[in-house]
Amino acid sequence: MNVEVAGLRAGYGSATILEDVGFGVPDHGAFAVVGRNGMGKSTLLKTVMGYLKPSKGTVTVAGRNVTGWPTHRLTRLGVSYAAQEKSLFGELSVDENLSVGKGRRCPPEVRDEVIAYFPVLGERLKQKAGTLSGGEQKMLTLAKALVAVPDLLVLDEISDGLGPAVISAVGTALRSLRERHGCTILMVEQNLDLSLEVADRIAVLKLGSLIFERDSGQPGLRDELVTQLAP
Repeated sequence: MNVEVAGLRAGYGSATILEDVGFGVPDHGAFAVVGRNGMGKSTLLKTVMGYLKPSKGTVTVAGRNVTGWPTHRLTRLGVSYAAQEKSLFGELSVDENLSVGKGRRCPPEVRDEVIAYFPVLGERLKQKAGTLSGGEQKMLTLAKALVAVPDLLVLDEISDGLGPAVISAVGTALRSLRERHGCTILMVEQNLDLSLEVADRIAVLKLGSLIFERDSGQPGLRDELVTQLAP
């Protein structure tokens, strides 16, 4: 499922956060937008996912102009969103949250595969999601998105609050999802190592504009990204 963002301008009230943002993600590709806090990364994804209506520009998914579509319509297209705010049902168990997130195309082995990446969730299937630690809730947020077997997976700072071992498991899970199910990934991140591991192409968002974009296999790219992200 390909994604095209062109000339996007968006914000809150009279405050413009994004200005003339544009990029493309090919079918089965993975694109990471990195940036420091307050640069507009979450605003970008909220605009793509229909939570914010842009004042200018377009969002195209799978050849359709979906600009301003409500999130539930995008979900029906095969888009799954792991939001930074951890969109879980706190009174439901881990198992029930996974069942709610599960797509019609999700066979039992996919659910088992996702749980295997995050063994702590398998140990807490009957526990209410609201009683999990912050890191465990983040794992469940991602697992819930993965069991939907999406054509497009949109990730907002998925590594935030996770330890190195879990971040490594996240990278493995995302690579497997692409390889086995042909998923396209659009992610915003602060973690450069995870972004370089998962994405084919990386862009830097600074003060609401994309200032730098490269293929992830480019030699010396990590050092160059650090320079671009400096205050």
